Amino acid sequence: MKTFVIEREMPGAGALDTAALVEISRTSNATAATLGVPYRWVTSYAAGDKVYCIHQTDSESTVREHSRRAGFPCTTVTEVGTEFGPRTAELLQPR
Repeated sequence: MKTFVIEREMPGAGALDTAALVEISRTSNATAATLGVPYRWVTSYAAGDKVYCIHQTDSESTVREHSRRAGFPCTTVTEVGTEFGPRTAELLQPR
C-alpha cells in the first residue's frame, strides 16, 4: 500500500474535545470498513484550523472516496515519496 498525507481544513480542529475526536474516529473507521479495499488510517494531527492525516491504501482516489463517504473535508492529498527521521542521519554517516 502507498502512504498519503491528507490535509483537511476544519476550523477549530486544534480545540476539538474528546467526544468530537471519538466521533470522528468512529466515522473514519466505519467508513474505511465499507470501501472494499485495503485501507489503513495510521494517525492524525489536529493543529489550528487543520487536521493532517496519514492513511495507507492503493490510490489517491480511494483516499478521496473515504473522505467523501465520511463527510470529511479533503483539501489536499499527497502521496509520500520517502520516509525518514532522526536516525537517518546516523545511517548515512561515514564510518
